[in-house]
Amino acid sequence: MTDQVRAYHVNIGPLSDQDGGGFVARVPDLPGCMADGETPAEALENAYDAIACWIEAAREQGRPVPPPSRMAA
Repeated sequence: MTDQVRAYHVNIGPLSDQDGGGFVARVPDLPGCMADGETPAEALENAYDAIACWIEAAREQGRPVPPPSRMAA
């Protein structure tokens, strides 16, 4: 995983039981970029994979990649 991927802020919150439980991780700087997991840590790791895929797809399609608005802690 690159430093670029880890530079994006990720918001993690619980999912309701109706939504399958676990946790969701959203990346505010990358529209539609999100992941989930059974634990917050798993959701975060899955979000890092989603960020890498989002960036790769944007580049392949010639779309701009927004820079991180702030550094992740």
